[in-house]
Amino acid sequence: MKMTGKAFSRKLFGAKYERLPRTFLVDLIVFWGLYIAGFRVQVAPSVRILMISAFTAGVMWQALSSKDTAAELRHMLMLPYDRREFVFSYVAALGAYAVLTKAGLLLAVLLAVSAWEPMEVLGMTICMIHAVLVAAAVYSLRKYWLVAGLWAAVMAAVILLFGSEPWLVPLLFVNGLFAVLVLGRADGYDFYRWESGKSHVIRQRKNASLWRYFFRYLGCHKNYLLNTAVMWCVAVVLPYFLGEIDGLSVLPVGFAVLSLNTPVCILLSCDHDLEQAVRFLPGQKKAFCIPYCLFLFLCNMAADVIFLCSWQIQRGGVTAMMAAGAVFFALQSAVLSVLLEWFYPIRGWKIESDLWHHPRKYVVPAVMLLLAGAVSARLALLPGLLCLLAVEAVVLYAGAYR
Repeated sequence: MKMTGKAFSRKLFGAKYERLPRTFLVDLIVFWGLYIAGFRVQVAPSVRILMISAFTAGVMWQALSSKDTAAELRHMLMLPYDRREFVFSYVAALGAYAVLTKAGLLLAVLLAVSAWEPMEVLGMTICMIHAVLVAAAVYSLRKYWLVAGLWAAVMAAVILLFGSEPWLVPLLFVNGLFAVLVLGRADGYDFYRWESGKSHVIRQRKNASLWRYFFRYLGCHKNYLLNTAVMWCVAVVLPYFLGEIDGLSVLPVGFAVLSLNTPVCILLSCDHDLEQAVRFLPGQKKAFCIPYCLFLFLCNMAADVIFLCSWQIQRGGVTAMMAAGAVFFALQSAVLSVLLEWFYPIRGWKIESDLWHHPRKYVVPAVMLLLAGAVSARLALLPGLLCLLAVEAVVLYAGAYR
């Protein structure tokens, strides 16, 4: 078990585990910076438990379903192995990755901005371990998707409804033990993601459709479609929260929030073969950058349209100027995302979850929030922002045809 766990851990944390000290240092800096700033938010224990559990389980699921993890797993399964030793080593390595490198930062933020007791820290630690075990157990039961989905839904409902009850943490502990029993009956092949054989490679034909590539790529990555569906759900409920703020100037903030759709904005970073084809084959720059920008624009615009429709139903008063603002923010976000992906792709990542949670994902939404604040403060800035968008479009066009 020690050798198997070391093989997976070095894949995730580096040959000499050099990633862990950097991660702990970042967590410490974030915690201390927020703590000494004196910024405090009242966060109910149920909300903390739900946030930390959902985030940890989501990261664990992404790690389990990662294409790079599947390749590493396939190579390990070719060797003789003990079934239980292999399963628990694999789950322990991915669980340590999810807790230490991802959920640890969220825990640092929660501890820095809210009041807590030492026993609550122990409870949140149990919640993270529980989320890792349940996510792995549910993933191993994918072929029994109805039972696995029901189990996950029931636990999410229990945490949401009874998060403040003192018996919740012992219940999660017992459920975690049940997940251990499920994993004890699992096999290494239960975690292997079999390829469907579909190809999303760009074909070198004059009339080849890059749009077919985009949709094939989404079809081969169902989690990308799930993330897009989640953003659409956020677009439905967002007017309820923003509607509590008087004035229609908060609409640009909604458009900025809905630009946080990371998976569709990292096509070059996550697909090395595509990046090589686009950068080195003749004619691929103009064939890729412009359609990719339009694709991102349509993805952003779909969420913005849902947001405006929901705003009209809940609040009313949607005007042509608001629709024009949606078009502007959707196109601005698409242009910035393509420029960032073209000039500054993400390198040196271990598995796809690193791409989803890379700090670069917040650059475009942060810029959008700043623009939203400017538009909300002074609508006279809109012509200047349109000029900025035109300049960015020229840069994108020139870079594609260079």
